[in-house]
Amino acid sequence: MQRIELLDTTLRDGAQGEGVEHSLSDKRKIALALDRLGVPLIEGGNPTGNPKDQTFFEEARKAPFLTQAVLVPFGSTCHAGAAPEEDAGLAALLGTEQPVVSLFGKADIRQVTEVLRVTPQENLRMIRESVAYLAGQGRRVLFDAEHFFDGYILDDEYSLACLEAAFSAGADTLCLCDTRGATFPEKISEITRTVAKHFPKAKLGIHCHNDRGLAVANSMAAVYEGVHQVQGTFIGIGERCGNANLSTLIPNLQIGSDY
Repeated sequence: MQRIELLDTTLRDGAQGEGVEHSLSDKRKIALALDRLGVPLIEGGNPTGNPKDQTFFEEARKAPFLTQAVLVPFGSTCHAGAAPEEDAGLAALLGTEQPVVSLFGKADIRQVTEVLRVTPQENLRMIRESVAYLAGQGRRVLFDAEHFFDGYILDDEYSLACLEAAFSAGADTLCLCDTRGATFPEKISEITRTVAKHFPKAKLGIHCHNDRGLAVANSMAAVYEGVHQVQGTFIGIGERCGNANLSTLIPNLQIGSDY
């Protein structure tokens, strides 16, 4: 039997759902409910991009209120051409004083060249140096490989290079993201199996969106291929069509399989 770690992102990715607006009081109540449920990792928001999230983490730092769960701040790799030591976003992650941080970086060559508008090598540097900096400050780094499955289908070597940059720099968990929710379960299985062979010593995670109604099925497919961490939200709220529904995933993992 394999133990699966849960990361709930209701307060971060779930907050991007249409019509969703959490007050500071709401965020605290939701975090307390998740803590009582036994969820070990609660992604609390982005302390750089959202003043409310910054306040939430400041209050949690001054007066911790969770009994067993860890609040996880979320942010991006350092900016192009900048050293991680000088990056305000990474400083904000460290400023929360939480032991675990979630760091996202592009893992799709199109996103690198057309959205970030940087060279492929610069993106790898941003990933590698950002992870190394946070890990060097004693943080457990969860690396979210954004657009990983789309990127792998287009250019598998580059997407794997993004994972290698993070893993070699000290990332504790490599989370494979189906950011557009466009991948089918059989492809999730095939690609996750390949990644597991490339990184036999790495902890792998899965983060699925529900644009095709397959986020739970895709998450389960990845679990059967050996991922260690599953990310999702309660009742599946989230950006566009939502995230993997932990309300469904948890009983599936407990009752319907050997996890």
